[in-house]
Amino acid sequence: MSTLKRKGETLTNGADTKKPKANGSIASFFSAPKSAAGNGSASASPAAKFDKQKWLAGLTAEQKQLLKLEIETLHESWLALLKDDITSKEFLELKKFLDRETNAGRKWFPPKEDVYSWSRHTPFHDVKVVIVGQDPYHNDRQAHGLAFSVRPPTPAPPSLKNMYIALKKDYPSFVPPPDRGGLLTPWADRGVLMLNTCLTVRAHEANSHSNRGWERFTQKIIDLVAQKRTRGVVFMAWGTPAGKRVQKVDKQRHLILQSVHPSPLSASRGFFDCSHFRAANEWLIKRYGEDGEIDWALSPGATTKAAPAAAASGGASVDGTESVKTQAKSEVKKEANGSVAVEMTRTTEAEEDVDSDDEAALEEALRLAEAEVEKEE
Repeated sequence: MSTLKRKGETLTNGADTKKPKANGSIASFFSAPKSAAGNGSASASPAAKFDKQKWLAGLTAEQKQLLKLEIETLHESWLALLKDDITSKEFLELKKFLDRETNAGRKWFPPKEDVYSWSRHTPFHDVKVVIVGQDPYHNDRQAHGLAFSVRPPTPAPPSLKNMYIALKKDYPSFVPPPDRGGLLTPWADRGVLMLNTCLTVRAHEANSHSNRGWERFTQKIIDLVAQKRTRGVVFMAWGTPAGKRVQKVDKQRHLILQSVHPSPLSASRGFFDCSHFRAANEWLIKRYGEDGEIDWALSPGATTKAAPAAAASGGASVDGTESVKTQAKSEVKKEANGSVAVEMTRTTEAEEDVDSDDEAALEEALRLAEAEVEKEE
């Protein structure tokens, strides 16, 4: 099975330095196919019997034009499984909508060549873990097709910083990327599919591309993993909206890990103590042996494999002097100013009592608050 990777999309001091050229097709932005190395957990490649050229020959001229991005940048292992979905009337209408956005001069994220970067970094047969995100980041120099991830020099957003705190609690050896970085491509290359439920968003307008067809498409991706990765994968669903996405996943075959969202207001209600990163590895090792373990390290030369036992839960210190919750709040305060910081670190009794519908609304409010913090930076 071949893999398509964005040229230069490797971890070099946490940076992804290559930029697309001004001319040429999107296909020219990607490297020549490489042979995918097995990880001991891969099932037979779903694209092994997929004849891409024969499939292309059956498309109409309009379909080829509308699906140019999918044809050129969606990894073939995923294209083989999603070929009928992308030729559906609903998906073609979604592509027409995106063309209208572009033709009207409306900027949207991530950059076109990055919309399907998740598929190239994590081919179908390599998926071990699925992390379900929501809307892509909607500010400049943030979204690049992997949920929660940002490219240098953009600093890690507040939710991702809280993920680092939880990781540090699971694996004391974990060190966040240098320069406050937030690039998660190493995880993706190791089998962690980081999938937003909506794959595009208009600049500076959260949820502006929702209910246009992406949700159905990404649900199909989740369903395909659940149905065809028969030896089992780990699904991490943080927050009520993500939890709804994995409701139908077979819990006998797969591991479902759910908690509150890592956003600053909700994280203190259980996220820091969820131990999802360690729980995922313990389960994967039982299923696949040592080769199944995910190395969660993000700094060059570091590893979380064979790390010391996780710190005890229940207010355990990350650095021996400060509780996890206190550190989380202080980190948010460092990134914010004035009333925004107060709003993002405030926890109230009312928050503890929100029902599932209210929680979904709260999480969206948190996303908007995070965007304000990032503007301050």
